[in-house]
Amino acid sequence: MIRNVLYFIVILLSVTQLSGCGYNTMQAQDEEVKAQWSEVLNQYQRRADLVPNLVNTVKGYAAHERDILIQVTEARAKVGQIAATPELVNDQAAFAKFQAAQGELSSALSRLMVVSENYPQLKADGSFRDLQAQLEGTENRITVARNRYIQSVKTYNTTVRTFPNNLTAKMFGMQIKANFTVENEKAIATPPTVDFGAPATAK
Repeated sequence: MIRNVLYFIVILLSVTQLSGCGYNTMQAQDEEVKAQWSEVLNQYQRRADLVPNLVNTVKGYAAHERDILIQVTEARAKVGQIAATPELVNDQAAFAKFQAAQGELSSALSRLMVVSENYPQLKADGSFRDLQAQLEGTENRITVARNRYIQSVKTYNTTVRTFPNNLTAKMFGMQIKANFTVENEKAIATPPTVDFGAPATAK
């Protein structure tokens, strides 16, 4: 009986100490990071799903713009080759590779939108205009989702690195998570230009 009481007291003290050292806070913040990361991936997937239809529509009016069409297709393929699992945020190198691939796709899509300005018939096509609008909306959603992820990771990383939480984090193997860098943010946060102004001269 006394042994059971002592055992209960030890467990109670352990739970209290863990709570006081930020363990529960880190668990809650870790779950928030996972939730925000899932939304980032959801929006990136939404963009990737738009690419084939966008490329095919442009090809119908500007098939000779072969280089940019290939660049967009290849950039999308690179994005698809990366296993964007929840564990990716715990691997700095893998996360950087993911960033680079998404940045390359953003850049290629921006160039494709610029090229489309030279084709009045393409710009007037209802399907293309709808795809442009969807792409712009998706880029905006990506920016919002990414910013929320950045904030959640900042909060988590601060908790993990702050004393005495860092002792608890080290004890349970909880490390800082990868985040988007300012340099890459500038590159991938710019949505493709959508300009429905005066048509440019066709090639």
